[in-house]
Amino acid sequence: MGNRQRKGIDFWAVLARAILRNRTLILLGILGATLLWSTQWKYMQFTFTEANLLPDKHPENLQYQKFVEKFGDEGNLITIALNDPKLFTPDRLKAWKKLNQQINAFPEVGLVLSIDNVQALKKDSEAQQLKLEAVQIPENPTQTSIQEFKTRLFQELPFYNNLLFNKETETVRSIIYMDPDIVNTAVRKAFVFEELIPLIETFESENEVNLRVSGMPYIRTLNAQNIVDEIGLFVLSATLLTALIFFLFFRSFRATFIALSVVLIGVMWALGTLGLFRYEITVLTALIPPLIIVIGVPNCIFLINKYQQEVDRHGNQAKSLVRVISKIGNATLMTNLTTASGFSTFILTNSKILKEFGIIASLNILFIFILSLLIIPIVYSIMPPPKTKHLRHLKNKNIRTLVNWMENQVRYQRINVFLIALAGLIFGIIGIYKIDISGSLIEDMPKKSEFFQDIQFYDQEFNGIVPVEVLVDAKRKNGILKPATLKRMNRLHAQIDEIPELSPPLSVVNAVKFVKQAYYNGNPNYFQLPTTQENSFIYPYIKNQESGTNLLTNYVDDSGQYARITTFMKDISTPRMEAIEAKLREEAARIFPEDRYTLTFTGKSLLFLKGTKYLIKNLLISLLLAILIIALIMAYMFRSYKMIVISLVPNLLPLVITAGVMGFSGIPLKPSTILVFSIAFGISVDDTIHFLAKYRQELIASNWKIKSSIYKALRETGVSMFYTSIVLFFGFIVFMSSNFGGTVALGGLVSVTLLMAMLANLILLPALLISLAENISNEKVIKNPERWRFRLNKRV
Repeated sequence: MGNRQRKGIDFWAVLARAILRNRTLILLGILGATLLWSTQWKYMQFTFTEANLLPDKHPENLQYQKFVEKFGDEGNLITIALNDPKLFTPDRLKAWKKLNQQINAFPEVGLVLSIDNVQALKKDSEAQQLKLEAVQIPENPTQTSIQEFKTRLFQELPFYNNLLFNKETETVRSIIYMDPDIVNTAVRKAFVFEELIPLIETFESENEVNLRVSGMPYIRTLNAQNIVDEIGLFVLSATLLTALIFFLFFRSFRATFIALSVVLIGVMWALGTLGLFRYEITVLTALIPPLIIVIGVPNCIFLINKYQQEVDRHGNQAKSLVRVISKIGNATLMTNLTTASGFSTFILTNSKILKEFGIIASLNILFIFILSLLIIPIVYSIMPPPKTKHLRHLKNKNIRTLVNWMENQVRYQRINVFLIALAGLIFGIIGIYKIDISGSLIEDMPKKSEFFQDIQFYDQEFNGIVPVEVLVDAKRKNGILKPATLKRMNRLHAQIDEIPELSPPLSVVNAVKFVKQAYYNGNPNYFQLPTTQENSFIYPYIKNQESGTNLLTNYVDDSGQYARITTFMKDISTPRMEAIEAKLREEAARIFPEDRYTLTFTGKSLLFLKGTKYLIKNLLISLLLAILIIALIMAYMFRSYKMIVISLVPNLLPLVITAGVMGFSGIPLKPSTILVFSIAFGISVDDTIHFLAKYRQELIASNWKIKSSIYKALRETGVSMFYTSIVLFFGFIVFMSSNFGGTVALGGLVSVTLLMAMLANLILLPALLISLAENISNEKVIKNPERWRFRLNKRV
């Protein structure tokens, strides 16, 4: 038995001696590894597309890919709009025309459609053809000629209403069609920042106007740049804030410098892994560097605090360093494993963006543990022992007062503790039923940014900027241009027009109406579908269009079997979005017989909505898996299902309360906020492991005196747990400086959850252990304490 016990006890002590004996070699190894990771930084790349939350093989994704194959990427349009009373004056109109011509000259632009190059259709009766007729701004415009141009534009060309202008407000816009081959590449970023924005700013300053710019390529570019800018802000803020708090706790520049060195090396490794895996930097992976700082500092706190406690106790530096690794190493390993487990469950989702986040985060949490365990003891072994002034914080009266208060709550106020916990549970359960789900594509974008204000402008003037597409399959060649099909599509147009959150639709129906108007010599009263009697003499004009005049190219495929109906949606709530989709599907099913037509509803907005719901379902599963994995780790450590249940209660309760806060405060479930639960649970359970590990050590030392062991564990671990929780709280608060609503919510909710988890682990957990002392006292332990002392020593 003695030999077995020594083997169990000696593992971490042997590891400690190995680390200290080979310190020079280990430091050189860390330096070499850091240099190797730095060679991978050049492979880091920023995302040029919005996040696809669905798996590639998901039916909704396959439907969207089918649409893209037929009609190309819908996200290649940039629009610029102007609402200016002076627009229809000679100088301003010439300036507007010049701006559009300059944009059209860029090689990244395929076409600019604007009021200065609109085309009308003109009938050629002899050839039974339609020809394009330019509706041009006069070369040397006078106010009279401009007024004539304006009247014709607004009154005689209804085809362009809500496409190039809003007739009611006289707002005009130009549509820039970017080259589809470069729209999802770095070339797009260079075009937007180096060519388009400077040109627009020049126009604004010269004419003293405010142009409104939007469109998915533009939004994605500015949004991605915001992510890039925030990485530096987060790393700097997290570093400075955690360093300040660390110094206030330890009152030691040396300890602060060592901790910062550890976490900054961890950040270098994290960036290296991003480059090695060739993962794009998204709104989630951008959080990893500051996350490593926030999670790494608590490791440093536990190790440095334990080292200083040992030095204060007996003054032997070598013995203190060995004990840091042997006493804290296993518990710290377990805490980092549980945190990594919380993140690694994201790998089990089928979402690419979450998989990448889970892989990089979980790997680097383990890396920061290894770095902490190696660097801190080695560096302290090189330095002289800490002086008395460095140990003064161990006897900090304020911290001791707080710990004594917590101990008094556990000793004398357990009933009140349980009542407060019960009230929190009831509050959380009620609030959960009030939580909404948000699937808005632009909800998390920076609300104060100029481009977001431009999105709101387009919502008001043109009923949105986010596309919704309807793919119509007539199931036969040239079936789209059949009069019956066009009439059915027109009926669906009418249904879309009745929905105020959607823009007027655009499809082949508009083109056919334009043809009829041209047939009647441009009379706008005839902008409608041909009647049954008119079909025979109008349809030849549709089929015999002059080369380059085909209005159907972007809305009907080459076979004539498929057509698209495009509309745009305002930024609206998810329930309203779902109601609109349900209504359109219902009307489409009524209008288009299932045996003759197949209709597919797709587009970026609907794809993101479906992706959000899919993601929430997967993340709830991953949270349950995280709880299961952590429960298994607890089972390995303590070999008692009752201890597993008790240890999970103080970690699950804060999650329920946080969910209640979300429900009562109107914070919806979305990809960013659903991450709160897995992240907070994985981190908060660390405190539980540290407390229970110390509790078990005290149980062994005190010969199974439960109450005294609990109070001793609370007094010794309370300080470190308080320090780490405060660092984590303020570390995640840093994310609230973000411009992204989701990141703000993530930072705030995780911070509050971890603070509640600290109180639960320091007050509720000891109270539960004492109240259930008799139930969790295992009879096997009492009958054979030596056997269980050995088993616990192996695990604690």
